[in-house]
Amino acid sequence: MAKTDVITRFLIWRLKHISTKNFVMILSGVIGILTGLAAVILKESVHFIQNWLIEGFHIEYANFFFIIYPLIGIFLTYIVGKYIVKDYGGHGIPEILYNISKKNSIIPRVKMYSRVFTSCLTVGLGGSVGLEAPIVVTGSAIGSNSGQLMHLNAKKRNILIGCGAAGGISAIFGSPIGGVIFAIEVILMEVNVGAFIPLLIASVMGSLTTMVLIGNDAIFSFNLTGEFIAAHTPYYLMLGVITGLISVYFIKSVLKTENFLDSFTNPWLKILCGGAVLGLMIFFFPPIYGEGYNTLNSLIAGDPFVLLNRSPFFSEINNSYFILVYLLLIIFAKPIAAALTIGSGGSGGIFAPSLYVGGLTGFLFAYANNFFGVYIPIPLAHFTLVAMCGVMSGVQHAPLSAIFLIAEVTGGYELFVPLMLVSAISLATTNYFDKNSLYKNQLLEQGKHIPETKDEEVLGLIDIRRIMEKDLLPIHPDALLKDLCGLVKLSKRNIFPVVDEKGNLNGIVTLDDIRDIMFDKQKQEETNIRKLMHSPPDTIQPSESMRGVMDKFEKSGAWNLPVVDNGRYLGFISKSRIFNAYRTRLIRQQKD
Repeated sequence: MAKTDVITRFLIWRLKHISTKNFVMILSGVIGILTGLAAVILKESVHFIQNWLIEGFHIEYANFFFIIYPLIGIFLTYIVGKYIVKDYGGHGIPEILYNISKKNSIIPRVKMYSRVFTSCLTVGLGGSVGLEAPIVVTGSAIGSNSGQLMHLNAKKRNILIGCGAAGGISAIFGSPIGGVIFAIEVILMEVNVGAFIPLLIASVMGSLTTMVLIGNDAIFSFNLTGEFIAAHTPYYLMLGVITGLISVYFIKSVLKTENFLDSFTNPWLKILCGGAVLGLMIFFFPPIYGEGYNTLNSLIAGDPFVLLNRSPFFSEINNSYFILVYLLLIIFAKPIAAALTIGSGGSGGIFAPSLYVGGLTGFLFAYANNFFGVYIPIPLAHFTLVAMCGVMSGVQHAPLSAIFLIAEVTGGYELFVPLMLVSAISLATTNYFDKNSLYKNQLLEQGKHIPETKDEEVLGLIDIRRIMEKDLLPIHPDALLKDLCGLVKLSKRNIFPVVDEKGNLNGIVTLDDIRDIMFDKQKQEETNIRKLMHSPPDTIQPSESMRGVMDKFEKSGAWNLPVVDNGRYLGFISKSRIFNAYRTRLIRQQKD
């Protein structure tokens, strides 16, 4: 009670002294700092656990522990998520998109801290996923709940969710610009100047928080040398197509692996099977253990043989043919490993795996070209970085985020031309096979649809039952024309639903159907309604999405369609009623 009184007094003071616009900017800075703190806690905890588990191990023994570490991590994650924090597994970013679209930007409070604990256990013990999605979920939840606490409307909460996402990406990568663009491109549907400034503030504060607490602990630690050479353009064109095809494989393999795991009804069996297979994969391919950024740093530095250091099978091999095959196998194994981690009960995201697969693809492409002496040598580091951008763009359908993120974290702004080229070609190639990003595909697999445009979002807010018209007068199929003529005198509508004694819709009769015979006395006494009625052009279910409703109006060419539930007549929907409801919703959002 005392807490509520304090908040109430603060809100009253705020309304008197601080405008909502300025208050949102202040909140965005606070959200950026809190998200930065969460990112620091998560990163440092994961690195501590990983170093404690594997540092100092002998090559001939260490690899065998990789079999059980991921299984233990997923098991602990499930226990903590299911029974302690009450927030169990799954992908984070698709859930955020769905909450924004369908739940008025309200994210459960538990997500402000749950993913920090669960992803720490999953990734720390070797789960083959990244920390970016968990920290985006954490930051978004902080933004949403801050907005709820301060009694801000859905539109302002939406901005604060974007602030949390921007602060999270900025804090993890040290990339303020990349964080802002990611929030705009992936999380938010529209951004105006009023929303852009809070995003900038949150992103900068998230990055500054990590810099103050742990310094410039960059994920990619190297100095990029060399410039973009126009003669390499054909190679980048080929790389764009290849990364697009790899993106398609990434999306399909993740979805199929997760669907397979969903077939397990027993969660403990799912954990055992998924964790065991993941452990065996890491046993043979140790580079897919954890996030994998150390592997990318080694490849960018031009040292692929470091990938074999933790393998008791291959550590003594120094053969370029073998490393080519080994890299190719890891590229195909990593998406499956990521899906096994999350699908069997772990917590994490596919952000890091997509960068990882992209980096290996670019390095393999350049290394093979140079090894076999195809035309001219090409720089390994450049192609590794640019391919990271290509696969991220294809998998997440976020080309601008990929371009600026890679350019910013590497300081490789001289690569802007190939980054843009490969990103565009990769996305176009991916779109040829699949129009949706991995995030949207995951929601569709769950039977959830999120709007792609502002118009679709507003339509999605309209409830069919609220706009359904019930003033149309029904008539029984066994009634006579004279009975219908009596209803015509009473009704202001020109459609009459034909409904039997059980309430089922048998058909409809319109005024045009009876215009020529309605004044004929003989016809009135002899003509049965059953002979006059006809089927409506289409019917609408009360649970149907407004997008589906509009598609039915478009295909049928009708202006009015009946609403039925398992054959039972409920009412009618008219286009004009939908347009009025849409206009009302749009005006209300603009006022907010």
